[in-house]
Amino acid sequence: MSTNQTDLITSILSKSKTIAVVGMSSKTSRPSHGVAAYMQAHGYRIIPVNPREAGNIILGEHCYPDLITAAAEHRIDIVDCFRNAADIPPIVEEAIQIAVPYFWMQSGIINEGAAARAEAAGIKVVMDRCIKIEHRIRL
Repeated sequence: MSTNQTDLITSILSKSKTIAVVGMSSKTSRPSHGVAAYMQAHGYRIIPVNPREAGNIILGEHCYPDLITAAAEHRIDIVDCFRNAADIPPIVEEAIQIAVPYFWMQSGIINEGAAARAEAAGIKVVMDRCIKIEHRIRL
């Protein structure tokens, strides 16, 4: 990882307070749940986003069907995605609409076109990295 990417990740994690977790699951065995629980335990506000879980309470927080609905009630600093790479472009479009500063694609998720679209709109992007691991390493 380049120094610039390392500095960006450290900056994102230290400046941010609220993380919208897209693809959040209520199942404790799912990576999205474990990562979100870790981040919540380390002082971040977690906003679950998943149309199949919408209206449910996950980790003590109301789950929203999409970013637009979540952003109507919360200021979101990071959009953290647990979705297939092919599903990322419409999530980026919602992130642009709500003017989120940071867009994060978890380990194994790479979509160069979506990343370029987000960056062209002024959103800083981290791709193919686990936010939990990066937090543990840096803070």
